[in-house]
Amino acid sequence: MKADPAVQRLLLDLADVDAELNRVTHRRRTLPELEQIGAAERDLQAKRDSLVAAQTSHGDVDRDAKRLETEVEQVRAREDRDRKLLDSGSLGSSKQMEEVQHELQTLARRQGVLEDELLEVMEQREALESDVERTRIAVEEAETTLEDARSRRDEALADLDTNEAKRLAEREGLVGRVPDDLLALYDRIRENKGVGAGLLQYRRCGACRIELDRAALAHVADAADDEVVRCEECGAILVRTKESGL
Repeated sequence: MKADPAVQRLLLDLADVDAELNRVTHRRRTLPELEQIGAAERDLQAKRDSLVAAQTSHGDVDRDAKRLETEVEQVRAREDRDRKLLDSGSLGSSKQMEEVQHELQTLARRQGVLEDELLEVMEQREALESDVERTRIAVEEAETTLEDARSRRDEALADLDTNEAKRLAEREGLVGRVPDDLLALYDRIRENKGVGAGLLQYRRCGACRIELDRAALAHVADAADDEVVRCEECGAILVRTKESGL
């Protein structure tokens, strides 16, 4: 294949643009913000799970407290009824009075036990309320961290999109100046090898960075200026300039 040397040199500009587009694609996949978002999402989920657990424990203790409060109120109501019964003088016998007094003693003991349990449960509830609030704050902080990471990611992606659009416009301008057959060869090599063309500079291929041996260098040197030559190592188009040292 033959192509004007000036056109071949356009392939170097095209290779630079394609290399930058590859870097954009690679950076888009490997943004540090993506890893930060993943870590922030996992941390947020863990804190949300902790909040649910804390709220569940608080709910359980709160129900126990309300049950004990209800039982205490029932015991007090029963005690109040018995005392009124004693004070009314309506009991017909001493045996009935003894039974009521015995029940009052039983109720007093029961009330003491319930109030002790209630005090312990209320202390637990207070501690769990603090735990719930502390965990809720941790969730809010984790949400803020995730939002910040996502915002940084979006800014980075916007910059990459801008750079990519600029490079694609440059590429469009370059490919319009390269013959179809040469462009097709360049694109095929780039697709298979990663780099389509490189500058031959001081006996070294600019695509694979390998130095040409004497035989290969002699072959390139003997080729006509408009001949499209390729690197024997990587297959990229070797673009010759005054820097090639031929």
